[in-house]
Amino acid sequence: MSKKHILLIATGGTIASVSTEHGLTPELDAGQLLGYVPDEIRRFHDIDAIQVCNIDSTNMTPSHWGSIASAIRDHYDDYDGFVICHGTDTMAYTSAALSYMIQNSEKPIVITGSQKPISQDSTDARINLEDAIVYALDNSSRGVALVFDGSVIAGTRAKKTYAHSYNAFSSVNYPVLAHIRDGKIIRYIPSVPFNLPVSFTTEVDESIVVLKLIPGTKPGLLEYLFENYDCLVIESFGVGGIPENLLQVFYRQMEHWISRGKIVVMATQVVNEGSNMAVYEVGEKIKSDFDLLEAYDMTLEATVTKLMYLMKVCGRDYTAIRRGFYTPVNYDITVPV
Repeated sequence: MSKKHILLIATGGTIASVSTEHGLTPELDAGQLLGYVPDEIRRFHDIDAIQVCNIDSTNMTPSHWGSIASAIRDHYDDYDGFVICHGTDTMAYTSAALSYMIQNSEKPIVITGSQKPISQDSTDARINLEDAIVYALDNSSRGVALVFDGSVIAGTRAKKTYAHSYNAFSSVNYPVLAHIRDGKIIRYIPSVPFNLPVSFTTEVDESIVVLKLIPGTKPGLLEYLFENYDCLVIESFGVGGIPENLLQVFYRQMEHWISRGKIVVMATQVVNEGSNMAVYEVGEKIKSDFDLLEAYDMTLEATVTKLMYLMKVCGRDYTAIRRGFYTPVNYDITVPV
């Protein structure tokens, strides 16, 4: 492998944390994280580091996504790949968001983190960082991916499913792209070159909210959310189930809200096999009656961030948003629509 140039982008998170009297706090900067990159990698490749922010990922916002995307855009021509160190709590949102904000990248953009700080003796951080760099160095790697506990997951398919275990992330409704073992990449999904040039978007529309239905959800909540947000993602029960008391509000108010340019997306609380949602009678009737969007087998993280992206780049053009929502990006939709 020829000598390559990789940019390490630090954002904080557990990987950069140290123990304080107030608990774990992100304090290590990009240069200090760089010191944990194995010598055998730095001997043959150039690894630089920059700091975008130094926060607990629970404080990550869309503006931070924009800062990360801007940093990659500004340094894109200078490096062969990028590795982002990030906290685990919102890592799946960031990996999905960057999949839409940075499209058609022939250079790998790899997100990683850890369950324990990199400064601790017993930690998963060092191997995760090494694996992420190994993946970023490989000639066949491209696009946005999350690397964690030896698994390479498409940026739009990652979800944190374990709070403490090292294998914290799962690939939802799609196989892992690859595994990394002892510095070797075992690929399961071929990496296909992009036909279009790389594109960057550094802002998204934040006027979106998720309504997770629970037994007894009050109908008035729908009206409040429609008044205050432009896009509503409804996490229904099972494969499209909505309580009758909410259906009455739907049929009484939906035409009004849609006429005002509001966007409604039907999703399901069931993590796996979401593509079957449309077969349920109630969900299918609502979708057809009001021409609602359907998340199918997408993760919630991908659904939300894709809508944020489309609402920004398409404005309030519902036809363009609909077309864009059903156009696959980085493995995000795998069912015919």
